[in-house]
Amino acid sequence: MKKIYFYLLLFVPFLIQSQTILWEKSYGGKYADYLFDVQPTADYGFILAGSSLSDKSGTKEENNQGDLDYWVWKMDENGKPDWQKSLGGSGFDLLKSIKATKDGGFILGGTSNSEKGLHKKDSCKGNTDFWVLKLNAKGDEQWQKTIGGSGQEELLCAFQTSDGGYILGGSSSSDVAVAIATTNKNALTITKKDLTSKSEPSRGNMDYWIVKLNAQGEVQWQKTYGGKYADELRSMEQTKDGGYILGGYSNSPQSGDKTQPSIGIGDYWVVKIDVSGGIEWQRTYGGNGDNQLYVIHQTNDEGYLIGGNSNSTSSLTSKGGTVSNGTDFWLLKIDAKGNEEWSQTYDYGKVDILTSLVENKDHTFLIGGYSQNDTSSESGLALKKQAKGINDYIALKVDATGQEVWTQSVGSAGEDILRKLIETRDGGYLLAGTSNASSSGDKNSTIGSNDFWVVKLQDKAKIEPAKVAVEVFPNPVSTFTNVIIGYEYTSGTATLVDLSGRTLQQFPITSRTVPIDFTMYPEGVYIVNIKTDVRTDGLKLIKKTKKE
Repeated sequence: MKKIYFYLLLFVPFLIQSQTILWEKSYGGKYADYLFDVQPTADYGFILAGSSLSDKSGTKEENNQGDLDYWVWKMDENGKPDWQKSLGGSGFDLLKSIKATKDGGFILGGTSNSEKGLHKKDSCKGNTDFWVLKLNAKGDEQWQKTIGGSGQEELLCAFQTSDGGYILGGSSSSDVAVAIATTNKNALTITKKDLTSKSEPSRGNMDYWIVKLNAQGEVQWQKTYGGKYADELRSMEQTKDGGYILGGYSNSPQSGDKTQPSIGIGDYWVVKIDVSGGIEWQRTYGGNGDNQLYVIHQTNDEGYLIGGNSNSTSSLTSKGGTVSNGTDFWLLKIDAKGNEEWSQTYDYGKVDILTSLVENKDHTFLIGGYSQNDTSSESGLALKKQAKGINDYIALKVDATGQEVWTQSVGSAGEDILRKLIETRDGGYLLAGTSNASSSGDKNSTIGSNDFWVVKLQDKAKIEPAKVAVEVFPNPVSTFTNVIIGYEYTSGTATLVDLSGRTLQQFPITSRTVPIDFTMYPEGVYIVNIKTDVRTDGLKLIKKTKKE
């Protein structure tokens, strides 16, 4: 990548001009608020997820329940709030993941040590547990689950699977729940029935732990994978064959479930499992230093792109990849069986931490992370002209072979930690993370000691897709659906009627997303009429009974 960085050094001004900051916004309360995930929504907006220590103050509308609470905020395309939710128990609740579901709702996943009470319906099982909540399209709770063993569980992600259920991925230090060595038959019977507790023994320090739920949130199966030391799951996706790809960090030697020896201080460890959790193949990748995997994604060609960072001084793979300075971004492309295809590194500062990876429709990739800008490397010097503070957001676009298309640095005078880079439905790019800085650099406002900080970029080389005036998602519908209004309006009314013309619901609307509850209606065809001060539209919907 040295040649590419030489060109970057020469043409940084040109690269910067290919992206424009449309807007930036800070969200938070008086104290500390930490963002961990963001997802685009069908109405061209997005939803933020993280945790908050703040009471009602700043832009936070609800008081804190305990220590950290889950905090979810739905925004429109311009970063204006639609609604927000604060959820928590008496203890520590760290929200790490939010994903959209097929019914227009959301699945939330994180880690909790809260006991039963307040928003928490089950007591903590060990030190910390998985805590998962299903919200409907309006943000109301449908169900929640606390799942864990006697030790420490840290949930990384939760998402809906192709069968309508859910998969939870994280790490666990727990052994089999309860002391199964007991001779008490009743205790043994209770243990076997408690599927929300750990059912397999620990392999070492921390292990990958995967839990499969059905559509109602009941546990179907769970699996543990690990070696004798620390194995931490960092990323997980369902694959096109119905199985799952797992990626994380491991410093375990060949032991337990790990079939290959360690390479460096810590390595990328990738495990492919089938639809029932059985291991199909696994691989270890890395150089002689510390190699930290953070994201893995199945690509259009059914191979995988792995993103992370490395401080290794040796070559990272047989396909190349050399760290230039300190810790660099590291991308590794592998085929469907884990064989290496290409390897690239990217150097922006002394420490570069890659946190996010998205494949675009044209099969280019968006890479997100953050960088410490105190560096003396050539490539770092190029970006140092843009550097604003201790850490800055880095957005990187590469082509299908890892060659750099453009790079954008966004930052303030303080510490800006990018957690997620996504493409929104209007073709823009959203950079979302946490910032502790006051107004400076690209940041124009501050609220508390740490705020959610979101920056919207426009890629000048892309044509913004035309918006549909009114559409509905999902359709057919079984529970909730969302009417998406693709234009600005001031006031309006939504009316739901059946084919006989009988009015079933009618209510005022002011939001671009209009959730409609269909749970009380029989199968059939319905019409939703949307009348605003701009125009009038009618949409046909089909209600079908939900099949589990």
